[in-house]
Formats: sequence, structure tokens, C-alpha cells
Amino acid sequence: MASTQMQSPADVLAALGPGVGLCGELAPFAGGRRGLPLAQRLTEHPLLMAPMAGVTDSAYRMMARAGGADLAYSEMVSCAGLHYGGEKTWELVDVAPGEPDLAVQLFGTNPELFAEAAAGVAERLGERLVLIDINMACPVPKVTKKGEGAALMETPELAASLVAACVGAVDVPVTVKIRRGRRDGAEVAPEFARRMADAGAQAVAVHGRYATQFYHGEADWDVVRRVVEAVDVPVIGSGDVRDAREAARMLTETGATAVMVARGSYGNPWVFSQARALLIGHEPEPVSLVRRVDAFECHMRLLAATGAHLKRGRSLATWYLRGMPEAAYWRGRANECSTLEEFLGMTAELRRAMASADASEDAAHE
Repeated sequence: MASTQMQSPADVLAALGPGVGLCGELAPFAGGRRGLPLAQRLTEHPLLMAPMAGVTDSAYRMMARAGGADLAYSEMVSCAGLHYGGEKTWELVDVAPGEPDLAVQLFGTNPELFAEAAAGVAERLGERLVLIDINMACPVPKVTKKGEGAALMETPELAASLVAACVGAVDVPVTVKIRRGRRDGAEVAPEFARRMADAGAQAVAVHGRYATQFYHGEADWDVVRRVVEAVDVPVIGSGDVRDAREAARMLTETGATAVMVARGSYGNPWVFSQARALLIGHEPEPVSLVRRVDAFECHMRLLAATGAHLKRGRSLATWYLRGMPEAAYWRGRANECSTLEEFLGMTAELRRAMASADASEDAAHE
């Protein structure tokens, strides 16, 4: 696909996906078997692309799904933003052409706005909405100072009322994402998870850090196991799942039904298919540098096809090109790019440099 002419997202994946080890056509979560209990669907399809603010737009989700993720989540979406905001906020929950379905994560503190937002999302997405997830894990101060995100772990009655409001507003499962607790040393996750399940949450995702840790230190996977023991609903493990081996370990060592991969997917959409291979006893093939460059191009073309801001490609370049020779130079080149043409020109230049380096190495060994 040499042209920069606008393509649909589905066309981009069909043309470029198989060549970089990705699926060219995306399948719905659990084969679209919406009538099955969520617990069964998660058991059979446990590899999830985590919600990440400013990251998991439709292009990112499609790359993850093409790389083997069973389900992908939206960026976290403000209930107040959906109520008071304009179309830009609603676009966060839209699925792109070729994207089969979506889990939407909402945040806020007002039960009425939660019910309104959940119902509105369900109406907008129809059969493509898999579930509504409630964010009770975000540690960012601008969120927690309003009582939202991880601050809800200190107000369990309010948190339970948000779950109940959503359950009463939609027919799809409602789930929650929590942390070990809000404040260092005060673990509340097992009891809090029970409260959310009693309120109607059909699954609980647990990040093994306190909110005050943000993303520093090590995630404690033992808390995931303690939540598994405390509730009768599926538990989704999260935190420090940096590669395929850790995704597989999260499932085998904690008893979690499913695993969320967040930063471990940066520049690595193959992490999901690699984890699946490990879970069935196969050793996954390593991803070559050339394939990573080709996948970066595929991702850039998906950004363009979905109408995303192409400057996101600068962060993507940092992730896909990590560990390459002269990586700092190529990151600098990417930071000079703003258009698809410029990013594709940079990747073409990178391919030529890699081919020249390979030729020089071959000559040195003759």
C-alpha cells in the first residue's frame, strides 16, 4: 500500500495486517455470542486490551485486536462530559468501520449521569457494545480530587450506587476497575470488590498498586489472588503486565479469569497472540525489527483512516522503534513529522538505512 490516499480502516488492516503478523479481519468478542454469560466469555477469551486515556483510540484498539486481543476498551469517558459536552466527547465511544465491538469505560460520581451515559452509549453502539466498565482506579489528582476514579474506593456506598445505576440502565454487563486501595498501606480491594459484586458488577478488574503509588514500584499480584478468593464473579488481573510471559503468568499464578494488558502493548500488538501461544505451551516467534517498522506504518495508516490526530504517531514511533539501532535519531525524525506523508517518508528512510546496515554487515562477513 504505497499510496497515502484515504483508505477505510478495514481496508488498511486487510492490506497490511497479514504481512506484519496481524489479523486482516477482526472478529467480535467471544465470536459475537452475546447470550453467553460474561464469565464464560472471559474464561474462553481472557486477553484484554486495557483502557488508557489518550492512548486507546480506535486505531490503537484495532491494532490490539488484530494482534490477538479478545476485547479492547475505550479511553475513559466522563459521564459529565457526555451530558454537558459536545460531539467530541461522544466520539470517544464510537467504533471505527471494521472494528467489531467495544467495551466502554465511564467515570464520574453522579448516579443519574451514569445511568444517562450508559443508556446513551448503549443506544449509540447497539449490538457493538460489549459491556460498560466503571473506572474506580484512575490515580490522577485532577480526577481523584473530584471524588472520581480511585477516590471512589473511599466511598463504597457511592461506588455501589454507580454500579446499580448502570445495571438498571443497560442490558449489557456492568463491570468495575479498581486498585489495591487508594492510600498506601490501606488495602481494601477484597471487601470493596465484594460490595461492587453485590451491587451488580459482573466482573472486577484489579490493578495491584495503591492509587498513591500511581505507576511506581511493583504491582502486587497477591492482591489479585485475594480478590479472586473474595468474590464469585470473574476477576481481571492488571498491573505490570509488560510482555506476553507476564500476561500468561497473571492468569496461571493468580487465578484471575482474564488479564488486562496496558503499557505492555506499547509498540507490541503481538503481545496478545504471543500470550495465547504461551498458554497452550507454544513458544512464540520473536518479532523482527523490520516487522516492527512495517507495523508502525500500518498503525499510522489506521490513524489516518480513523481521522485521528496524526501527531500521536510521535509517541507510537517511540514505542515501535524502541531498541533499534540509532533509535534516538529516528525518534527525533518522528518528532519532526506531522502528516501521514511525512511519517511514511521517515519509515521509508528507516528501511533504507536498515537495508544498508544489513548489506554492510554481510560484506564484512564475506
